[in-house]
Amino acid sequence: MQFQDLSISKSVLLAVTEEGYTTPTPIQEKAIPIIMEGNDLVGCAQTGTGKTAAFAIPILSQLHPLVSKSSKGKKIRTLVVTPTRELAIQIGEAFETYGKYLNTTQLTIFGGVSQNAQVDQLKKGVDILIGTPGRLLDLHKQGFIDLDHLHHLVLDEADQMFDMGFINDVKKIIKLTPSNRQTLLFSATMPLAIRELADQFLHNPATVQVTPVSSTTEMVRQQIYFVDKPEKKQLLLHLLQTEDLKNVLIFARTKHGADNIVKSLQKNNFKAEAIHGDKSQNARQRVLNAFKDKEIDILVATDVAARGIDIELLPYVINFDLPNIPETYVHRIGRTGRAGNSGLSISFCSKDEEVYWKDILKLTKAKVKTMEDHPFPWKGTVKKTTEDKAAKPQANSNNRSGKSKAKNSRKSENAKKNKKRWY
Repeated sequence: MQFQDLSISKSVLLAVTEEGYTTPTPIQEKAIPIIMEGNDLVGCAQTGTGKTAAFAIPILSQLHPLVSKSSKGKKIRTLVVTPTRELAIQIGEAFETYGKYLNTTQLTIFGGVSQNAQVDQLKKGVDILIGTPGRLLDLHKQGFIDLDHLHHLVLDEADQMFDMGFINDVKKIIKLTPSNRQTLLFSATMPLAIRELADQFLHNPATVQVTPVSSTTEMVRQQIYFVDKPEKKQLLLHLLQTEDLKNVLIFARTKHGADNIVKSLQKNNFKAEAIHGDKSQNARQRVLNAFKDKEIDILVATDVAARGIDIELLPYVINFDLPNIPETYVHRIGRTGRAGNSGLSISFCSKDEEVYWKDILKLTKAKVKTMEDHPFPWKGTVKKTTEDKAAKPQANSNNRSGKSKAKNSRKSENAKKNKKRWY
């Protein structure tokens, strides 16, 4: 199927084609016809699958005949609610790109900056409003946002809004919109709270699910280093220096940890910056732009801040700290290996994180290469946590020679002790 087969506006199709896109991604192919028909939709898709275009393209196609050429006649027809400034900006850019041959105007609003410019634009009139929950409710309370003419409501990254404590704000926003709106809910995962939200506020929604969250793309090579926790920084420096890695996204569990990693890297003459919730909105955007423009080589991020990072040619992701939620691992390494490009995911596992690694392997069932040839292995023997079942023969309980075979197997393993293991 091609984009030209999806009955979208010719003006939108021209903009999409000029961006070099001819074939829709699976989420786009499934979601666009449903949205064009005016149905509510629940979409479950990982980051990097093209879900922003999956709702932006059909919404713009539907808005085309409705929008006024005069800014005075413009009403908010589409509202997109998203958890972070970075995501809001990214979505706004998508609407601007795909709608460049239309008369639509869009505005992105978020907290942490003066509201004056945002209010001025709202007074002039906009067709599409993209914003974070707090600033949306604040400006509505002040009387600057009128949602009475809304056609489309999009809730993007719903699971992340739930994790960040925005779920009650989201419910308030939904109640401010007309009951006959078209509602689109997108989420990387579908926990019970999100399913309940969909049941409460969506009308007979179609469900689209692509690339299950348990799967990792084959375009990403995965490696694991077992390293004692105090030596993770030394291992990181060793890899960056010996492998000459550039354009690296590093994940840390905490804001404090991210800052400490950056200090260590900068001390060793690496161009590195951190992005997390304690940074101001302007600082976060400045760092993100510098990383995209390759002015800095290494970006250290927490999971919440990284949700807004969309870099098509990101070659490396390093899990300095393993996540305690297996699905988060999938989201992290999904930042690389996009758009048909290959990527490399490197993970560090300390002894106290071994249980996290077992859970990740149980969920993903992935083959991950164990890198033993490094200067900072676990003190003592490194135990195998989980072996890919397909990679080793199953013992036959009825075979009387099982014990001798096991002995020979151990000898063989000892003879190959320098060979890398696969998980």
